[in-house]
Amino acid sequence: MSVPILIKHARIVNRGTIQEGDILVKRGRIEKVAASISAPANARIIEANGQVAMPGIIDDQVHFREPGLTHKGEIYTEAKAAVAGGITSFMEMPNVKPPTLTQELLAAKYQRAADCSLANYSFYMGAANDNAEEVLKTDPTTVCGVKIFMGSSTGNMLVDNEKTLEQLFSRVPMLIATHCEDEATIRANTERAQAIYGENIPIAMHPVIRSVEGCYRSSNMAVALARKHDTRLHILHISTADELALFRNDIPLEQKRITAEVCVHHLFFNSDDYEKKGALIKWNPAVKSKEHQAALLPALLDNRLDVIATDHAPHLLSEKAGTYFNCPSGGPLVQHALNVMLDFYHRGLISLEKVVEKMCHAPAICFQVAERGYLDEGYWADIVLVDENEKWTVNSDNILYKCGWSPFQDYTFRGKVKSTFVSGHLAYHHNQFDESKQGERLRFAR
Repeated sequence: MSVPILIKHARIVNRGTIQEGDILVKRGRIEKVAASISAPANARIIEANGQVAMPGIIDDQVHFREPGLTHKGEIYTEAKAAVAGGITSFMEMPNVKPPTLTQELLAAKYQRAADCSLANYSFYMGAANDNAEEVLKTDPTTVCGVKIFMGSSTGNMLVDNEKTLEQLFSRVPMLIATHCEDEATIRANTERAQAIYGENIPIAMHPVIRSVEGCYRSSNMAVALARKHDTRLHILHISTADELALFRNDIPLEQKRITAEVCVHHLFFNSDDYEKKGALIKWNPAVKSKEHQAALLPALLDNRLDVIATDHAPHLLSEKAGTYFNCPSGGPLVQHALNVMLDFYHRGLISLEKVVEKMCHAPAICFQVAERGYLDEGYWADIVLVDENEKWTVNSDNILYKCGWSPFQDYTFRGKVKSTFVSGHLAYHHNQFDESKQGERLRFAR
């Protein structure tokens, strides 16, 4: 890090503009951004040759499966895959084994990441029906948020006690992130499906069981609680058109107390894809119909939806081969999330500036991440260089997830990450990793 790095002749995407220029990195931070910068005597020069330079992506929702589920993924492997995909900072979820429900378990995850994560990191404190006092010990300046599962998913962390929810929404002073699916609706839909199919429920029934109604009921409840208590609420992975009416776009993001996220798989896939992809696209919330898919991107563009994330959640292919009730929900996404958005860009559906806004700037604003998310002088040098036109096909030779598969298998993307700087360290360059320095713990300006 002591050697300055000069990125030359890049197309710099930052704060809604694209400008050609250079970026000088010193001591882990962006020293200067200008049309032309003379190289310091000892600088390492990276020739961008017109590649896009964008801030490192901040992914506010990943499951890296450590501790306890490391046969599926681990912080070390999934952080590397993230960096190769242009994600320089991640926020990881508490539904591991044991669940992250105490400050001691939370501290252990931070120590593990400090030892092995190539990307910058933060971890959510998990909420349960009986650990409110432990949750309230969480430091808002060093922890991204508190996670509440208002619908069951991988791991047994459902919070369904109304008194507990009232207590958390009224007392937690920091951001609360919620998984919203109504448990009673899911149970009733499951019973109806079983009455028809028995134990052989088709995967295509997933969006019927985890229905639009179930998503809306839970999200509506979370919004009502947040409005009642003026809670800072962030609802994860919105998947339906119905939920969009819950969110505002008439005030700046900085002023919002209630924000929402959309994930790349809900933008890319719809229920027609179950026929071909089957359990590989079984997520919670479920991938819904074309009508719901079609509503999400316009809501992202008009700022009802604030952030693009992944909900990266790897499972083994052998686990995905099970029957409906034995097949876990989730899939690996961090390596290919930017590629999905570049796919939309090449189709003329979104601009590069908007991609950067929703994947880099907006997460930094939502979570009040200190000195990241922008290519601003003085900020940490989280920088991604992208050849927006290089075509490549996802296959087993280039998939970096520990689980070894991707829902985009055999898909040809246009646009490839060439270099990723994490806190000023050139961690990934031309398909090679430099693991001599780990990422930094994220800090929050709260």
